[in-house]
Amino acid sequence: MTLVSDHIEADDTRTRILVTAEKLFRELGYQKTTVADIAKLLKMSPANVYRFFDSKKSIISAVAKRLMGEVEVAAIAIAATPQPASKRMRELLVTVHQMNSERYVGDAKLHEMVAIAMEESWDVCLVHIECVTGQIGQVIADGVASGEFDAPDVPLAALCVCTAMIRYFHPQMIVEAAQKPGPTIDQMTDFVLAGLAPRR
Repeated sequence: MTLVSDHIEADDTRTRILVTAEKLFRELGYQKTTVADIAKLLKMSPANVYRFFDSKKSIISAVAKRLMGEVEVAAIAIAATPQPASKRMRELLVTVHQMNSERYVGDAKLHEMVAIAMEESWDVCLVHIECVTGQIGQVIADGVASGEFDAPDVPLAALCVCTAMIRYFHPQMIVEAAQKPGPTIDQMTDFVLAGLAPRR
């Protein structure tokens, strides 16, 4: 029982560190935030923080993973619903866009952290992209099976959908495109669904 309770306590401490780090990244920026700042807010020593994370970069990576993980959970839940594939696809694309917009538009400091993560292609970002693409592929495959979609190469179709949606998915592009002319998320989703529709 001691081992179980120790494990739960360790998970709780890791979560507290990540929540505190995210708070400071939003307030100070991830570059200005130090491990000592995080430890001070938690009323623990920097050495104790290093028991759970071996470097500041590993904390940043874990915060990014936490934020992206919330989007992944939503995407997986939508892909698994029994709705028609076209409805699931619309909800999935719009939800990913909305969640990323809420997190990064208007929050320059957090956006900067995620933009650097994307540029450096941290493993967490690659895993995230693969997860979202996989859920889109699952919905396309279901749509092909039901006759809603026509996509002879499902993995390629999923990549094409992600590429078409990059302006609406990628945090940096969401921010840069916010004040520029272009189709709305609904118009772009209509375009994607028209591209997947069976040829008459």
